[in-house]
Amino acid sequence: MVTTSINPYLDGNFAPVDKEITTDTLKVIGEIPPDLSGMFVRNGPNPQWTPIGQYHWFDGDGMLHGVRISNGKATYRNRYVQTKGWKIEREAGLAVWSGMLEPPQQNNPHGFYKNAANTALIWHAGQFLALWEGGAPHHIQIPNLDTIGEYTYNSQLKSAFTAHPKVDPVTGEMMFFGYSFAPPYLQYSVVSASGELLRTVPIDLPMGVIMHDFAITENYTIFMDLPLTLSPQRAQKGEPMMMFERDRSSRFGIVPRHGDNSNIRWFESPACYVFHTLNAYEEGDEVVLIGCRMSSTNVLSTKDTQSDPDGDIPRLHQWRFHLITGEVREQMLDDVPAEFPRVNENFLGRQTRYGYVGKIAQGSMPLFDGLIKYDHDNGKSQTHEFGQGRYGGEAVFVPFPNATSEDEGWLITFVYDSKEDTSELVIVNAQDINAEPVARVLIPQRVPYGFHGAWVSEEQLSASV
Repeated sequence: MVTTSINPYLDGNFAPVDKEITTDTLKVIGEIPPDLSGMFVRNGPNPQWTPIGQYHWFDGDGMLHGVRISNGKATYRNRYVQTKGWKIEREAGLAVWSGMLEPPQQNNPHGFYKNAANTALIWHAGQFLALWEGGAPHHIQIPNLDTIGEYTYNSQLKSAFTAHPKVDPVTGEMMFFGYSFAPPYLQYSVVSASGELLRTVPIDLPMGVIMHDFAITENYTIFMDLPLTLSPQRAQKGEPMMMFERDRSSRFGIVPRHGDNSNIRWFESPACYVFHTLNAYEEGDEVVLIGCRMSSTNVLSTKDTQSDPDGDIPRLHQWRFHLITGEVREQMLDDVPAEFPRVNENFLGRQTRYGYVGKIAQGSMPLFDGLIKYDHDNGKSQTHEFGQGRYGGEAVFVPFPNATSEDEGWLITFVYDSKEDTSELVIVNAQDINAEPVARVLIPQRVPYGFHGAWVSEEQLSASV
């Protein structure tokens, strides 16, 4: 049980929920499309005990909120990801680990930190995995959302595992990476379509950095060596372990998918930070990357080398890297603050016309008051507003069955109504994003704000291990 606190990440709809429940019949406003069949699951932080010291939103234990949809009806369940750390604290009846805003616990017999498994989700080769970038993924049974345990690819996993692996929709391969504050600072891995960890190779970096996301194209993988650095040497001198160093350039490394450090090529651009990429693709001799760029960040309560009134405000940007000349062109695509970008993942790594991003409420990062649909062909956008006092999260794109165009599908996300203190699953027609939701599925308990979600199709549910 978590006691109340003036910490904003333990208040309002950031506050955790105490109960794991299962509800078989949910009320629906509107009509769930009869051909929408599968399960929406979203991950996020939900501390089970009052935190030690300062609490950051990124610290909480992973909790999965799942809505199973079939034949126009919906059911709901929420379950903790039962990590080793969660079990240790459950047995102790209190928090054993402090969070990222506290000094490392040098004398903790269970280790400096726990794998919270609280960030994102991926379905690949029959496994549904809960992800946290500092450690191994956790295998989750679906649709019941029970935790099987850490998933290490038959003990072949030797690095951390990003919260944002990429699955090629054509080859079925999955690419991931792990970063560290000690050499090798970056390791890059490829998993076959059948789920075999094929290779892991080190990628040389000058020092450790927080690398939250990356991108793939049909033939390349793109890493972001950005100046949010990790330095144990700084920490030993009483300075911050993490620091945004704006005097360092941003570097983007492009490597052939099955390449290694010997054939990676680095491109430099002005200092920035990117938490999430939308997509990347190849166009002639250029590799194009689209993501949400900040000029700097203190989002992790890190120390910046100088103040930046425009820092921590993400906006959609495009980078074009010319593989022949080495030229880099960077362009802001929209000045509206936005984050949590997604595309129709059937086109991931290929040129997409559309992208979908959460619209940040004015002065309220990380609250989202709507969804933006970008049309890259004509440079225009459309916005779906959640309504006054209503805030949502990342919207996952779910293609229509037998879709023939890229934007034929639904956008699905949880929305919290701050006036009613209630939550619902909202289903929006991506081709008519300005319209009211086609369905609002009322959830029987509040769903706290969280991070990333995934849609598991009926076919994938049937094939899950």
